Amino acid sequence: MIRTPKIILEFEQHAGFYLPGDEIAGLFYIELYDPKKDESEVNAIEASVLWYTMGKGDEDLAVHYFDRHTRIEGHAFDVSVPRRFGTVLPNSPLSYDGQIVKIIWCVRVRVFLRGGREHVSEQPFRLGAAHLPPVVSQFAAK
Repeated sequence: MIRTPKIILEFEQHAGFYLPGDEIAGLFYIELYDPKKDESEVNAIEASVLWYTMGKGDEDLAVHYFDRHTRIEGHAFDVSVPRRFGTVLPNSPLSYDGQIVKIIWCVRVRVFLRGGREHVSEQPFRLGAAHLPPVVSQFAAK
């Protein structure tokens, strides 16, 4: 049985937060403990950029970007080769960290193994200018 693969996710210019219209991009690859033996156990790997909600009520999830690489029988499937992901981020929904509900954006990489097992790695990020200071007009009433 394969030991837990290590999922490596590297961002280009990752600052922790992005504005709508920014590109989020990077590389992902998998490190196996015994590549000669374990590589045959990997059926597919996929990367996605998505958002989901947490909190009270129904949880929502929507995928903005998706890329899947699948093993083709009889062909080499080197999961250690870095694969690029990248997409332009949408205008909404923006990240939100409320008392009742939270909207969380993340890049998720999943490794699917024979027998239905899978391993997941997630890297959250913020979409929107939530951390920027408010704009104060110089013409404010005195």
